[in-house]
Amino acid sequence: MTDYKNLKLIATSSPHIRAAENTRSIMLDVIIAMLPALVWAVWAFGIRALAVTCVSVVACVVWEWLYRTLLKKPQSVGDLSAVVTGMLLSFVCPVGVSYYAIIVGAFFSIVVAKQLYGGIGKNFVNPALVGRAALLASFAGSMTTWAAFKSASPIFGSSADVVTAATPMAYLHANNLQGLLDSGVTLTDMFLGRIGGSMGEISALLVIAGGIYLLARKVITWHTPVAYIATVAVLTLIFPRGNDAVTWMLFNVFGGGLMLGAFFMATDYATSPITSKGQLIYGVGCGLVTVFIRYFGSYSEGVCYSILLMNLLTALIDKCVKPQRFGVVKSEKKEAAAK
Repeated sequence: MTDYKNLKLIATSSPHIRAAENTRSIMLDVIIAMLPALVWAVWAFGIRALAVTCVSVVACVVWEWLYRTLLKKPQSVGDLSAVVTGMLLSFVCPVGVSYYAIIVGAFFSIVVAKQLYGGIGKNFVNPALVGRAALLASFAGSMTTWAAFKSASPIFGSSADVVTAATPMAYLHANNLQGLLDSGVTLTDMFLGRIGGSMGEISALLVIAGGIYLLARKVITWHTPVAYIATVAVLTLIFPRGNDAVTWMLFNVFGGGLMLGAFFMATDYATSPITSKGQLIYGVGCGLVTVFIRYFGSYSEGVCYSILLMNLLTALIDKCVKPQRFGVVKSEKKEAAAK
């Protein structure tokens, strides 16, 4: 016979759903999705690409561990979010960036953009992009010097002998599509990654493959990446700055950090809208700002700042597209507003 007096009623907050996914498993999927682009970066720029990535990852993990240790907070390095931030930070930097600079960038990513606001899930801007913006402001020289494809950079010592070259985005920013074509760079080169640029951005194919993996694993949804890429494609097709509108559009879509930003940064849970409608608006906004910066700004790439700007508008977007609560009708809302 059941002794009901000794039974305990345990009440927990919603949602009452059990799933195999957790922060660690999601971050592990993101790491797996980035590995093809990392392997290509090592093949394109040499072993230094791997060294820079490792330094970035270790620096992010150490900064997070140190911050939470000093403030006597529960450790969170085991959720792998710092590893993801470290990889993304290295991906948006040229291979020639100094190790000291990448450590400084990791500090801004982890401490300033993430931990000061409470840690994972509480940051309102993308940590890796904050680190990149800080590096671009502090180390402009090394952050705008691009190693040419297959010009291996030394792991240590001076990289003065490394062959450098203008990136395709530099030609496009100068409205010099013909000059880009005359340089020998083809659309195939940009799609596959046989160009210079930031380490993890050069191969659109491998970044897209990683994005498809995340979509298949249901880590991200299609709304933001499709809206972002489609907006850039449509705007550059309608307003080309070259004789061939389609070629101009494809160079803009495959060039720079558009694919990496669309699949891996604009989809960050903490800094992007929750609803599908909000994600579409957010993606369109990212695309508009990216094209605006590329066309009218002094900087040839606009992905970093476009995502950071839209991060600041995420709360407003969520508020504007907030779904109607179940059982609430418009008349009740009007009455409540009138009171």
